[in-house]
Amino acid sequence: VYPDILCLGKALTGGYMPLGVTITTDKLAHGISDTDGVFMHGPTFMANPLACSVSLASTNLLMHSPWEMRVRRVEKALIKHLSPLAELESIVKEVRVLGAIGVCEMHEGLDRDGMANVQRQLVEEGVWLRPFGKLLYTMPPFNCEDLEDVHIEKIGEAMHKVASKL
Repeated sequence: VYPDILCLGKALTGGYMPLGVTITTDKLAHGISDTDGVFMHGPTFMANPLACSVSLASTNLLMHSPWEMRVRRVEKALIKHLSPLAELESIVKEVRVLGAIGVCEMHEGLDRDGMANVQRQLVEEGVWLRPFGKLLYTMPPFNCEDLEDVHIEKIGEAMHKVASKL
């Protein structure tokens, strides 16, 4: 499957600065613009040299690191340490892991105050996570050489402790 339009954003700069790119097929680009297929749009952040420099540095850092091995290591640790959340059957609908992303989906969503309360409890456990509606999710920084299994274990324990009180 090849998309006609692909929009990329936050990941280009590692989340440090706003920068986005829209990539289209030649056919689509020529259909949008009569002038050599240039897809013209508003100049907001267009070719921002600082953001482009940050994107290049971020991309180089990723491409010259053992990121695939690190993602596999994080995924294995997330599966190991988030799986116990599934035991909370009355609270937890599903626990899922894909690469370096771990998600605990609750049966019921949290309102704004509930999310703030859960976040406060997680911080008290020494873990900074931001709940989102029915989701408690984590994305440990796989590009961090110092990330150890014990860090992901702490995340899993904190999520379990807080979720069990919901």
